[in-house]
Amino acid sequence: MKHLFLTAILLVTSTLGYAQHGLDKAINNIESKVIEWRRDFHENPELSNREFKTAKKIATHLNALGMEVQTGVAHTGVVGILKGKQPGKVLALRADIDALPVTERTNVPFRSEVTTNFNGIDTGVMHACGHDTHIAILMGVAEIMSKNTDKIKGTIKFIFQPAEEGAPSGEEGGAKLMVKEGVLKNPDVDAIFGLHISAGNDVGTISYKPAGIMAAVNSFEINITGKQSHGSTPWTSIDPIMASVKIIDGLQTLISREAPLTTEAAVLSIGKITSGVRSNIIPESAQIIGTLRTLDYTMQAQIHKRMKEMIPAIAKAYRAEAVVNIDEGYPITYNDPELTNQMLASFEKTAGKDNVRLMKAITGAEDFSFFQKEVPGVYFFLGGKPTSTAKQNAAPHHTPDFFIDESGMLLGVKTFIQMSLDYLNQ
Repeated sequence: MKHLFLTAILLVTSTLGYAQHGLDKAINNIESKVIEWRRDFHENPELSNREFKTAKKIATHLNALGMEVQTGVAHTGVVGILKGKQPGKVLALRADIDALPVTERTNVPFRSEVTTNFNGIDTGVMHACGHDTHIAILMGVAEIMSKNTDKIKGTIKFIFQPAEEGAPSGEEGGAKLMVKEGVLKNPDVDAIFGLHISAGNDVGTISYKPAGIMAAVNSFEINITGKQSHGSTPWTSIDPIMASVKIIDGLQTLISREAPLTTEAAVLSIGKITSGVRSNIIPESAQIIGTLRTLDYTMQAQIHKRMKEMIPAIAKAYRAEAVVNIDEGYPITYNDPELTNQMLASFEKTAGKDNVRLMKAITGAEDFSFFQKEVPGVYFFLGGKPTSTAKQNAAPHHTPDFFIDESGMLLGVKTFIQMSLDYLNQ
């Protein structure tokens, strides 16, 4: 009996090992396809809510894999539903698909030559944040998993999300609209995973953090009204430019003097100030536009409160009037601690323990956070920097020289698959 029991264990172990070997071989074989898809998307980028050709290519691929496919979700989003051979939980995997109004300056043979007019400015269009790699990685995962449904206990929703960079003015879009339209329902999603390629982290590495990994973001607009006058007689004016200067100066004290920075980081930056038409006219109005990044909701609420108190008060001290509008923005990208710790083993299986790094939170923002407000989620960073490039020399995201080493994408495919199987089959 003991002999038969041991034989049975060895047989099962051998079968599982063979199955894993077959899966690894399939993953390795798909790398060339993933790179080809990525280059196609890179060469043909589309802006937020305008990802029509991108969405068509994704939908065609998912349909060919035999999935149930939904299109037109949140304007141009695509969702593929893959059911495993056994019942179980529902897991969502997400990739963002939009590009940016950036003119590419890299020398890659598949560089973007696409141009557009964005907010009245002629500009190039470029995947300057790596969303092209995200699409290709998730398409690779979809292809592998669609051929291995016998290994899936449950259902996987492949969410290809438009407008992560923000919908055009006057439009809704992105993860928030996807949630509003029910992307996490029917079937109801139990958890969601997402990744972001990083131009500053070495290829072959994964960076993660439980709890808040990326900041909440709020854009704000301040409109100051004064009294116009000739530049030679400023005493007959109410100078909105002077009031603007004092408001900007005062806002910085909310971070340097009022925010408890040992709790979490906070950043307030002014991106634009507009006023006046010529040198000898003190204008009637001015406008300030900026961004606030916070990693703690209590701090966020307090800074909002103080902005609304401080800005009109400073303007009044200079006899002007000021109104501030703070948008809803994106929430904190919050990794469910228990689920993150559970997935740590998956990271270590694919990247190796030495290549999995606990990171500090960053003050960038991600609308993946809207999904995480509804269901537990894990968001992590995938290394995309060539190891031969020093970190300080790597071009940042959202810049014309942004560059990704394509050899890092296969780890993204492997990790999504490992996380999916580990989560669904536990």
